[in-house]
Amino acid sequence: MKLVTTLLAGAALLASAGASAQEAAIRKSLADRIPQLQNIDEVVATPMKGLYEVRVGTDVFYTDATGNYLIQGELIDTKARRNLTEDRINKLTAIDFSALPTADAFTIVRGNGKRKIAVFEDPNCGYCKRFEKDMQNVDNITVYLYLYPILSPDSAEKSRNIWCSKDRAKEWEEHMLRDKTTAAASCDTAAIQRNLALGRKHKITGTPTIIFEDGTRVPGAISSQEVEKRLTAIAAAK
Repeated sequence: MKLVTTLLAGAALLASAGASAQEAAIRKSLADRIPQLQNIDEVVATPMKGLYEVRVGTDVFYTDATGNYLIQGELIDTKARRNLTEDRINKLTAIDFSALPTADAFTIVRGNGKRKIAVFEDPNCGYCKRFEKDMQNVDNITVYLYLYPILSPDSAEKSRNIWCSKDRAKEWEEHMLRDKTTAAASCDTAAIQRNLALGRKHKITGTPTIIFEDGTRVPGAISSQEVEKRLTAIAAAK
């Protein structure tokens, strides 16, 4: 029994050494040939034999065992009917909902407010306005609204006026749902700057970006039905 254990341990060690050598070879080949792949974060084998995932930040590529070929695209498991690339990117881009700085957002509460989402939005974003109108159909929810003015200097001005108003949630809805202009106001807007820094950290490049309690995020204006579907799934998983 002791001999078997020793042999198994030796085999595992050799397999580990082989995997490390394989990773090193892939890293070297790609770094020598593609300047953008000088700093690869991770190389791991995929379920497809001979294909390796190459990760740089939250960007995912695929290569062969020698690094001679590079694929930029999606890997689909046809048997399980799953997009493995999408699953991987969702995991990589997940945000810890409990760690979000809610003091830098204002809240919109409907019904009992039991369900929660966070949304990064620009006041000049047409898709955000469409999303806000559709969200009127979602009840029993708390929305943490992070002002994220990335479209224009005017976005920054409007965000400041909304943030500095007496009732931020009311002014936001007046602007987004009824196109009313918020009165000029001034106050400490460091929170908005922190929102921008937070967005850059998590590579939030468009609005709206919706973050759910399970850490998943959705870029773009999804329907209220899709929001409900995701909220229901999250509640069932708790």
